Parts: sequence; C-alpha cells; structure tokens
Amino acid sequence: MKALLCTRLGTPDVLEVADLPVPRPGPGQIVIEVAYVGLNFHDTLVVAGRHVVKPDPPFSPGSEYSGVVTAVGDGVQSVAVGDRVVGNEEYGCAREFLLVRADRVTVLPDGVSDKDAATVLVAYATAYHALVQRAGLRPGETLVVLGAAGGVGSAAVDVGRLLGAEVIACASSPERARAALAQGAGQNLSYGEDGIKERIKAATAGRGADVVFDPVGGDVAAAAVRATAWRGRYLVVGFASGAIPSVGLNIPMVKGASVVGVFLGEFVRRERDVHEGNLARIFAWSRNGDLSPHVHAVLPLEEGAAALTELATGQVRGKVLLRVGGRTA
Repeated sequence: MKALLCTRLGTPDVLEVADLPVPRPGPGQIVIEVAYVGLNFHDTLVVAGRHVVKPDPPFSPGSEYSGVVTAVGDGVQSVAVGDRVVGNEEYGCAREFLLVRADRVTVLPDGVSDKDAATVLVAYATAYHALVQRAGLRPGETLVVLGAAGGVGSAAVDVGRLLGAEVIACASSPERARAALAQGAGQNLSYGEDGIKERIKAATAGRGADVVFDPVGGDVAAAAVRATAWRGRYLVVGFASGAIPSVGLNIPMVKGASVVGVFLGEFVRRERDVHEGNLARIFAWSRNGDLSPHVHAVLPLEEGAAALTELATGQVRGKVLLRVGGRTA
C-alpha cells in the first residue's frame, strides 16, 4: 500500500510517499481501506514536533478518515466487512489501508457520503463539543469566532448558527472575514489595527461576547478575553498563530467569566458515548443539508506535502481533503 510518511520532523516538505505492507488485524482490530483523509492545522504541528502529541518518526500525518472495513480481527462484533466507517486518531491516517481498534470507529449512516464525513468529522466534532459541552451555548447568545475562515473556525460559525446563536466571525483580513458570511455569520470583523476588543464591543452595543471560540491564540487572545460579556466563556481551542498567549486572570475575575479548555482527543477517549451522540447530530445535519462546510481542495495522497504546506502558511479557507482509495462514495 501507499502511505504518506514523515521520516524526520520538520516542515511539510519532509513528507514522502512510501510503499508499506497492508496490515492484518489482531484481536479487537479492523483494517479499513481509506477513502478520504481530512487534514487540519494541527497535523502541521505534529509533523514539526510542536504538538502535545509527539510520535517518533516514521509516521503518517492525518487524524481523521472515512473508508470501508476490509478485514476484522477476532472478537469484533460492532462492525463487519463492507461497513462504511469514519474515525479519528491522533495521527497516522494518511495511507491506503489503516489498522485501528474496532471501538474507535463510527458506522456511517445512509445518506452521508465518505467525502462529507471526512470533511466534517474533526472540525465539526471539535466545534460542537466546545460550544455544547464546554460553553453551554444558548440560543440568542452572542458567539465570536476567531480564525473564522479556517477549518475549525468555519465549523464553529456553522454550528453556532444551527444552535441559534448570533455569530460574529473574525479573521485576519476583511476578505477572509467576509467568507464566513456563507457559513451563516451575522456579522464579520477583521482583527484590524484598532484592536479586536473595540470591534467586538462595537458589534455588541458595548455588551461583549457571551462566548469566544479561539483556535488562534497569540496577540489577539488577550484582547478577545477582554471583550467577553458578564459570565462570558472564552474557549481555548488551539494556537494556529504559533504563540501560546498569557492572559491576566484579573479579567475573568471581574467579569465573572470562564476560561475553558477544549481538547477533542481526550474528550473522545474519556466520554466516547457523549462523542457518539454529538456525531449522530452532526451527521443528521449533514444528511439533511443543514451544514455548509467549505472544501478548499481535494488532492491525491501524493500531494499531501503540498496540502500541509498550504495549511501551515495560512493559505487555506475551510477544509483540505486527501483522496486516497478508489472506493469512494
């Protein structure tokens, strides 16, 4: 089989396509012929050795996939050969055949394509978990999404709209901020030289944001925390800027606000049943045509290095997929 491999840590151009044996399942395991792999910004950090997850080379990037079960090991009863499934791992998915534990996959419902499943899995699962379980977002509340043109940011705009929030989309340029209007944002703001705090305050008639969804970090974070409303919730989702911010705890204190961490991987491990319920709602939205994810590009496995380079340099709006297997639906 073909696999996209990171043989040494660094920038995405270290990746290469190699031939590996097709795996065989052991007890409790299954083999999946991969159809699509969804790429995310954090994949670039894993390849660089700058993520909290630090595998030793060689390994494949890619943390989410869709595909078809081709073999099952002893004791597996939850899935069968021929089932279409979707799943996410910490890394390792960018290859033609994938060996995983059977209890880490979800059988795809009819009406959701392999492509759509790989498009929405991690970004939308992260956004939904953040906004529902971590923030308790309520209809009518104001949600500010930073990095709204990126994969997880645009998903948060979409999910916030479906949950009934008033969504303000923020991005690094007016063009990228305007792109989020297609996801259902009511307003769009660029960070601007005069500061995002003042822009958020003006957009909310001085009240501030009930919830801030922040996958960006860096300099914009402290200003966004200051722009929260009374009892606001600031969601720490990631650090796409490359800088982990320091925020004065006096600001949450005087606002009665919360700074809340979001880590999908650990949530899935610890609360699998809740995660499965989240996915059921996300896939129902997808089947009904309620979601509006933007796919930036669908590229072959051989162009995985180029795809991750675009993610690393901020050239992507929405989602990048790798088309891997021949059997895609």
